[in-house]
Amino acid sequence: MSFDPRSLERLKELGRSLPEPIAPPQQNSGRPVKATEKRHRIETEDNPERLFQELMKASSDGAIPEHLMARLKDAERHVAIQNKAKVNAQPLPSSQPLSRQPLHGGQGKTTRPSRPKVAAGSEEESLYVAFGQLLLEDDEDSV
Repeated sequence: MSFDPRSLERLKELGRSLPEPIAPPQQNSGRPVKATEKRHRIETEDNPERLFQELMKASSDGAIPEHLMARLKDAERHVAIQNKAKVNAQPLPSSQPLSRQPLHGGQGKTTRPSRPKVAAGSEEESLYVAFGQLLLEDDEDSV
């Protein structure tokens, strides 16, 4: 595209007289976001059960947006990871004192007792065998 000499001169004059571009608005970085601002429990709750209850209260028809479902799943995943870490941090059963769990699993007399996992020939095994014999003798006496 070509300009006649007069138009070209006019454009150059206008270019010199145009104002400077307006500076973009400065962000008010001096004002931090207040921690006291009210936030909904859906945004702050970390317990997956309570978060689910809050989501149900907030939803009129039971529909939950995808981003909130993702938040709920993340909370559940986080709790599961914490629980696994607690289980893995516990010492092995052989270093713990004898457990107080019932031998029959608490399900009744028709169930078979579960044998604890102890080393064969160890003192713990002999104690379990002796205890089992005492229980059998006690059952025979009561019949």
